[in-house]
Order: sequence, then C-alpha cells, then structure tokens
Amino acid sequence: MEKVVSLCKRRGFIFPGSEIYGGLRGTWDYGSLGSELKFNLKQAWWEYMVRERDNVFSVTAAIMMNPKVWEASGHTVAFTDPLVECKTCHERFRSDNEEEIKSHEELHRKKEEKVEWTEPKQFNILVEAKLGVVEGEKTTVYLRGEITQGVHVNFKNVIDSMHPKIPFGIAQIGKAFRNEITPGNFTYRTREFEQMELQTYVRPDEKIAMKEFEYWKNERMRWYLTLGIKKENLRFREHAPDERAHYAKAAWDIEYKTPFGWKECEGIHHRGDWDLSRHSEFSGQDLSYFDQESRERFIPWVIETSGGVDRALLYFLLDAYYEDGERVILKLHPKLAPYKAAVFPLLKNKPELVEKARGLYIKLKKDFNIAWDDRGNIGKRYYSQDEVGTPHCITVDFQTLEDDTVTIRDRDTAEQKRVLVSELTPFLSKSILT
Repeated sequence: MEKVVSLCKRRGFIFPGSEIYGGLRGTWDYGSLGSELKFNLKQAWWEYMVRERDNVFSVTAAIMMNPKVWEASGHTVAFTDPLVECKTCHERFRSDNEEEIKSHEELHRKKEEKVEWTEPKQFNILVEAKLGVVEGEKTTVYLRGEITQGVHVNFKNVIDSMHPKIPFGIAQIGKAFRNEITPGNFTYRTREFEQMELQTYVRPDEKIAMKEFEYWKNERMRWYLTLGIKKENLRFREHAPDERAHYAKAAWDIEYKTPFGWKECEGIHHRGDWDLSRHSEFSGQDLSYFDQESRERFIPWVIETSGGVDRALLYFLLDAYYEDGERVILKLHPKLAPYKAAVFPLLKNKPELVEKARGLYIKLKKDFNIAWDDRGNIGKRYYSQDEVGTPHCITVDFQTLEDDTVTIRDRDTAEQKRVLVSELTPFLSKSILT
C-alpha cells in the first residue's frame, strides 16, 4: 500500500488535496496520469454499461437538489453513522469500526494512557451547504450523499422523453459527498468521491427481479475481471439481514482483497419500489409506469449496481503493482493505461532520429494518448514507462531510416520485435480491445 501511495505521488497520479496549505483530510487531487486513468476507467464503464446496450439511458443530475429529495429518500433521518469520542484526545471514530478503535487504543496503551469512550451518538453524514444572498435567510441544502436519487427524480423525465420499454436502465457517473468521520486508507474512504451507477427498472415480480439481480451480479464481476483484476482478489459477499437497508430485498457486494482486508468494491442491490414510491408520495407526482403491451400501470422495482470510481481506481492500481527486481511495473490493462505507448528516438543527439520519431509521435497521437520521452538512456526510459503502466515502448533507430520499421517493446515481458510503422495503429488498437 505504501509503495503504491508513493508511486502515485511521485509519478503524478494522485496528490493530497490542498497540499501546499497542509491538506484537507479526506480529499485528493488527481494529477496528469491519475486524471487520464480515471477518465479511462469511467469511459470503460460507460461503454460497457451504456453504449453496448439498447435499453440503458443516462442522466447527469445536479449535485445540489431540493432538500425534500433527501427527506423522501430517508437520508436526513437514516443516513447516519454511530459516533464515539475518545475522552483522552477527543478524536472521533465510527463505533462500528472495530479495527480503527483497537488501533487507537493501542496507541494510547503505548503511552501508558487509559482510554475511555463516550456513548455512541448518531451523526448525519450529509454535507450541508447554504444557498441565498441574504445572511440569515439562506436555504439549507445538501451536497448529494449519493448519486442514486438524481436518477429516480428524473424517472418521469426519461419516460416522457425516451419512451423506454421495461425493463430498462438509467446510468449515471458523478460526484458525491459525505462528512466521513474517519476517512482513510488513501482513496478508499474519502469525503468527496465519484460513483458509477445503473438503476434498472423491472416489473414488480420477484422472479423477474431476482433474474435481473443475478444477471447484474455476474456482469459486474465480469467487468472487473475483463479489465485485468486477478480472480483470486475478488469475491462476492451477501449482506447479513442486519446490514441491509430496511427496504432492501437483497444486497450483495463485490469485494476486493486489499492490503487492509477484504473491502467493498461494488454493491448490487434489490431496492424494491422504495425509491419511486417515496418520491411519488413526497412530490405528489405520479411516478408509475404504464406498460403499453399488457395495459398495466405499476410502480417498477429497482435493481441497482453501485461502484465507486475512486475505489475502483485504487484497486486497479493495487492489483497492477508488480516488482521484478529493481523494475517496478504497473500491469494495467491497455484500455485503462494513461499512455497507450511511448515513442523514443534511440539517440536524442541525432537530428534525423529525433525528426523521424517526432513525426511518428504526432501521427499516433491523433488516435491514442502517446508519451514522448527522450530523457536519459533507453533503459531508463523503459523503466520510467513501466512504472506508469505504458503497455508499449516504440523506439526509432537507424534501421527505421532504412526500412521504416521500429522496435516495439512489451511492458510485461520486456520482449522486443520489429514492426512496420504502417502496422502500429492497428497493433495498438488491437492491444486495447484484447
């Protein structure tokens, strides 16, 4: 974990938020390579979940919503964590986080200090904001604690504009905010994060709903495996009855084996008709669906898949990190890798090689994100690109000037072969799709 965190800072993936001012706990900024990786991750999800399917639509809802949304969804009452405070140092923790509490107690024991805790208190983790121009008359709103409700409040809009046939889904990627008591483990638990979710609306029939539920369980697991997560580092875990939300008919997590234990990667939830029924009740709007074929009107049930972009990115980095002697390699899937290839001139003091390499770089950059690197010797360039996950390194040498071939090196095996310049674009395209 420490090595991945160090790599992220050193190579421009992830930085502490507001670092020059001492930071802000639970916030992180993405650098050049981190932004590319995050974009590629979201793009891969969008292609798989939205563009490849005829019955999935999309929304991008506002971060700030009418406060009644959160009253209807139950967040203003139920979106709470049990909070305890250490009477010695006044640090606060979630009372259900036994690992952090034990660690804190151990720190005090080493100082020969006794630890006493306050009684647990419920703490709402919605982040408040104020809207208005006159002090004392501003309206309290909330930065959304999840992106889910932005889909459900737009259910009628999607029905009226797109005329979907049930079953259908509405997808969204977006920011959410939580006043987490104990953010930690790098980007695993933060106060500002992105989610990628699909809400699938089905007929209120248990057999149909569970068939859809099982389908999405398997599809979401397949997505992570297809993008290179090791099978042994993923598992399903069913929520115990006392873990599930009161409205949930079923809830499973896909978990990843992190250095700090098995942790949630994505949730698949059978939400029943809770969301649409509540928003229909609180808004006074009819959020039912009329089936043209059966001539029936009903409130659909919802099957949800909900994953965190930042968590997924962390898991992909952890899973891809590999050491081969002194060589550090990020074995990221080419679809996710920030750079798809790097182009080098063999020698930077030979104008004819630099000119040829630069022309190739400009040509390939029209279709792919390509790195240009002429620093140091060729070995150091290879090591540098391995460390950021670049799948292929392309070297322009003197033979290139004779027969228009280049040396292309594989990141994972370090094997090299000569390829015609004209074959590079299809070669790189194939590697991304494989």
